[in-house]
Amino acid sequence: MAAREGYTLEQLNYVFCSDAFLLDINQRFLNHDDYTDIITFDLRKNRKMSEIIGEIYISIDRVKDNAVLHGVPFESELIRVTCHGMLHLCGYRDKKKADIIAMRAAEERCLSLYPSFQ
Repeated sequence: MAAREGYTLEQLNYVFCSDAFLLDINQRFLNHDDYTDIITFDLRKNRKMSEIIGEIYISIDRVKDNAVLHGVPFESELIRVTCHGMLHLCGYRDKKKADIIAMRAAEERCLSLYPSFQ
C-alpha cells in the first residue's frame, strides 16, 4: 500500500495489544481518555521524507468489537485497521468530513488487495 501512495517502507512496527494498553498510550502521549482501535506514531525526523518510519498500535479488543458492530469478519476489520495506520503515515487524515471520505476510499482500495477477506 505504501508503494501505491508513493512511499517506501524504511521501518514499520505493528504492536497488537489490549484496550487497557492502548488506553494508557492514549492518555500518556495524546492526552485522550477514551478507547480507540489504533494509534499511529510517525517517527520520521522530516515528514516530507518518502521513506516511512513509524509505529502502529492496534487494540485487538476494539477490532473485535468493531467487526461485530459493522457486521464484518474480524480478519477484514483487522486488515482495514492496519491499512488505516499505514494511510496515516502516507499523509491521510480523518478529522474533517472530506478527509474521512478520502480515508475510507483509500481503505477500500487497500482491502481490495485482499479479496478473500472482503
